[in-house]
Amino acid sequence: MKRRYFLGLMGATLVGSLAQADELKHPDIWLKDEQKVIFDSVMKKLDMVERTVGYANFNLISFDETLKIAKNYPKIGAFTPAEIAYIEEIFYTDPIIYGFYGKRTVEDLSHSIPEKDVIKIDGTGHYVYRETSQELLTRLMKDIGPTLILTSGVRSVMKQLSLHMEKIKNENGNITIATRSLVPPGFSYHSVGDFDVGKRGWGRQNFTANFARTEEFWNLQKLSYVSTRYTIGNGDGVRYEPWHVKIV
Repeated sequence: MKRRYFLGLMGATLVGSLAQADELKHPDIWLKDEQKVIFDSVMKKLDMVERTVGYANFNLISFDETLKIAKNYPKIGAFTPAEIAYIEEIFYTDPIIYGFYGKRTVEDLSHSIPEKDVIKIDGTGHYVYRETSQELLTRLMKDIGPTLILTSGVRSVMKQLSLHMEKIKNENGNITIATRSLVPPGFSYHSVGDFDVGKRGWGRQNFTANFARTEEFWNLQKLSYVSTRYTIGNGDGVRYEPWHVKIV
């Protein structure tokens, strides 16, 4: 047996064993039946707020701004105390119960992102932080070429909340699987500098492991100044994300 194949086989076995052990330690937690009405109403209002402010602006919107907009637009309606309590529960719950071990990146639900600290990237609907993130993205675009695109940049707490809840819905209410695939608000490095890249024209494929098979990905690996946040078997308990560029 060739040494490289043997090592690969051993690595796959180890990752599989660790995953099985973690599943036993953290059994799946599902959305409760009594939570589903609140869950759906919060998702609906977040979607309506996004439609009101626009896709790009929703990437930066704060919790307080979201409440204000919903209250001021009758077609949306103010968030109820029960809905606010549910948002707080999602934000402040320690996700270690789902097998997620990442660090909290945002301490306060009312955290806001100053527009002066970010810059909008033309043609993407996304922002990145000025200086470090902006400089790294510019360098990547230059070194990889026009087929590399920004697929997700700065995400506010509310943007991450919306994406996280959408993932829970897509996983049929399995919060454990959703949390280890798309981290909850308050724990995303997109809030503090990280961004995602992809292959132009690939759409949602860019957010799958298939991105690791592209020429763009392999060219990224050749660059000594690039790091991937969520590698295979990472300690945070998050799925492999070859598209996620590490900043902080």
